[in-house]
Amino acid sequence: MTTGTTPWTALRLREVPIPNRVWLSPMCQYSADESGAPTDWHLAHYGARAAGGVGMVLVECTAVAADLRTTTADLGLYTEDQVRGHRRLAAAIKSIGSIPAVQLGAAGRKSSHGIPWDNAGTRHAVPPHEGGWQPLAPSPIPFAGLTVPTEMSTEDGTRVLEDLRRAARNAHRAGYEVIELHGANGYLLHEFLSPLTNHRTDEWGGDRQRRMRFPLQMVQALREGWPQDRPLLLRLPAEDLIEGGLTTEDMTAVAARMGAAGVDLIDLSSGALSPDARRVAEPLHNARYGPAFRAAGVLVAASGLVSEAGRLDEAVPGLVDAVLVGRALLRDPYWALRARNAEPLESWPKQYHRAF
Repeated sequence: MTTGTTPWTALRLREVPIPNRVWLSPMCQYSADESGAPTDWHLAHYGARAAGGVGMVLVECTAVAADLRTTTADLGLYTEDQVRGHRRLAAAIKSIGSIPAVQLGAAGRKSSHGIPWDNAGTRHAVPPHEGGWQPLAPSPIPFAGLTVPTEMSTEDGTRVLEDLRRAARNAHRAGYEVIELHGANGYLLHEFLSPLTNHRTDEWGGDRQRRMRFPLQMVQALREGWPQDRPLLLRLPAEDLIEGGLTTEDMTAVAARMGAAGVDLIDLSSGALSPDARRVAEPLHNARYGPAFRAAGVLVAASGLVSEAGRLDEAVPGLVDAVLVGRALLRDPYWALRARNAEPLESWPKQYHRAF
């Protein structure tokens, strides 16, 4: 922690200077075109948040392969059409004044479900004959009412690692300056880590060290495809919030290993592995794990339950190094500018100065 640091102090990750520590959390829009590329909706949505004062815009969870999406409306970064669409989006974010970043995802057993506002939403499985696909996961254990996933083979794992390398290369070609791997909320990396979803008896299962092997390979694959001067973030669960699941002690050990493998910052979430996981509503719940993870020697950000401006000063720098804001920024793209409470003619875009 640096003396004098505030939520509005710049942060440098590798060779990327980020103008402040209040960032847009990746929130899926389920609005990709038929090819999985960004649309005009994404340009308007993310452009407004870039103009709204966040230091970094993290574009929503973007799949590294077609069968690792959550829905048919997810963004992807595995085809040339998708790269072209992301290039337009990343350039817009940067030109408006924020750092363009993208969260990469591999959904695991949470794959091939409905769009939240259609049918039964995210608990509704979409089978192949309805346009879905067969999910892959560490073990054949379904999430809620979703499809029973296929247990990943060694060949599947090799392919997923190449998908990650390709997605990292494509993210760089598209103009993103930061990438994050979604390793929480019950997605593939999280599934490998947790004893509740990884029942394997091979080299990818067993005790914590063995369950960590494939997740570490995932991070290493991204590093191989991503420039060394650009930062790699990782969203991890602080704990599973369910009996028999991952504990904070487990996850600080994981975070330390991930830092040694090339992760520059851990982005904390919690729970969501199972419908039975405890749901939390305490403001800054995830940020309060920050000091334990800092003790593991990594920079830490946290998402979730940050909707009041006063919480920012409580979180940064006392608990974490940066804060990711989601729902508050969905409601108001200029939330960060309002939270900063600075002289409008110094902080708001010049195009809006006549409003003050």
